[in-house]
Amino acid sequence: MSRYDPNPFEEEEVNPFSEGTAKGKGSGQSSYVGGAFYTAHSGSVPSAPSRLSPLPHEPHDRGATIDIPLDSSKDVKAKEKELQAKEAELKKREQEIKRREDAVARAGIVIEEKNWPPFFPIIHHNIADEIPIHLQRTQYVAFTTWLGLVLCLLWNIVAVTVAWSKGAGPTIWFLAIIYFIAGAPGSYVMWYRPLYRAMRTDSALKFGWFFLSYMVHIGFCVFAAVAPPIVFKGKSLAGILPAIDLLGSSALAGIFYIIGFAFFCLESVISIWVIQQVYRYFRGSGKTEEIKRQAARGTVMAAL
Repeated sequence: MSRYDPNPFEEEEVNPFSEGTAKGKGSGQSSYVGGAFYTAHSGSVPSAPSRLSPLPHEPHDRGATIDIPLDSSKDVKAKEKELQAKEAELKKREQEIKRREDAVARAGIVIEEKNWPPFFPIIHHNIADEIPIHLQRTQYVAFTTWLGLVLCLLWNIVAVTVAWSKGAGPTIWFLAIIYFIAGAPGSYVMWYRPLYRAMRTDSALKFGWFFLSYMVHIGFCVFAAVAPPIVFKGKSLAGILPAIDLLGSSALAGIFYIIGFAFFCLESVISIWVIQQVYRYFRGSGKTEEIKRQAARGTVMAAL
């Protein structure tokens, strides 16, 4: 052993991981290594300092698209001007339509929307809303006579078809078809629609046209009920005279003709009642003098 002690100020190097050093120092000796204090215990290894784990990287979708507006301010202004022009055009069209509707209303023209029959509208018909309440009954019965005429002509085709099958010939069948095609729409145009408009507008001229056309209708119904042997021995119409003639050769055809005779008789009776009711209203409302004045004015204008 040296005579003199070593330098007390000399720094002694201590290896904390050395087993001998741990033993020499004893338990509980602390040392400073790497910026951290370690406490060495006998027969143990100093624990390492704890470290925080780094935060995960934020996901970045390289395939994501970023919408960048490409329209310039000039394009936006151009679109705005285009929309304003379209809006002005629509307003102009609406004003034009409204102007025409007002002109039509001032002229007294009524736009008739087709609403009958409901499943396939072909005509305009609205008695409950357009005809005065005191005339609605007569108008409904007149409408019934128009439908009755269509039924009579349809049954006439059936009866003539039966007679044709019993040897009466095809000519009468073609005549029955012509009666139906001409009579069903013709009766509506000639007398039912004039009566409907006369009831709605209270026009004397329309009433006058109805009387002339309806008298022709009544005359045809009476002629069909009798069916004199003038055209093809009268067998083209289901009347009483051809029914009597057919009963001897074909009882079935004769029965069909008798039913047709009953239909035409009923149609004639109801039609006579309708024209009486309309004429009573026509005279009671003073339309007789009005139609005379209009007729005289029309004669003068035609002469001039």
